[in-house]
Amino acid sequence: MIFRNCAGGVVFYANQVLLLRNEKNEWVLPKGKIRNNDTPIDAAMSRVKVEAGIDANVLSTAGETCYEFFSISRKQPVCNQITWYIMHTKTKHLEINEDLGFKDGGFYPIDEALNMITYSQDQSLVNLSYKKYKEMIKMERKQKLAV
Repeated sequence: MIFRNCAGGVVFYANQVLLLRNEKNEWVLPKGKIRNNDTPIDAAMSRVKVEAGIDANVLSTAGETCYEFFSISRKQPVCNQITWYIMHTKTKHLEINEDLGFKDGGFYPIDEALNMITYSQDQSLVNLSYKKYKEMIKMERKQKLAV
C-alpha cells in the first residue's frame, strides 16, 4: 500500500463553505499531496489556490481524515491521510481549475453544503469546522469591541 500525506482546507466566506465538484461528480473540499519541503499549511493553502483560485488565511487546524482507494494506474491500494485547516477568505470570487478535472464549485450555505458533500467524513469535518469557525469569529468580534 502507498501512504500519502496530504493537506486541505475547509474554506469559509461568511456563513458559506467552499465545495468543488470533481471529474467523478463528487462534491469535495480542496486538498492535495504534501510535496517536497512544504509544510502541511503550505500545501493546504497551495491546493486552495491551485484548485479554486482562492487566497485564504489559515485560522486553525480542523482535524485529520484518512481514506483508502485502489489506484488503477499504480495497480495497488493508496491511503491518503489528510491534515485539514479551517480557512477564511475575503472574496467569493473563484476560478475553478478545469485542467485538474474540476467541473464546478462555489461557496454554499452550510446546510446546503452538508447535503451536497459526497463523503460522510467530509460532512462531519465541515460541520465541526463551521462550529469552531463561528466561535473564532465571535471571539474576534469581542476582542475588537474591547479595544
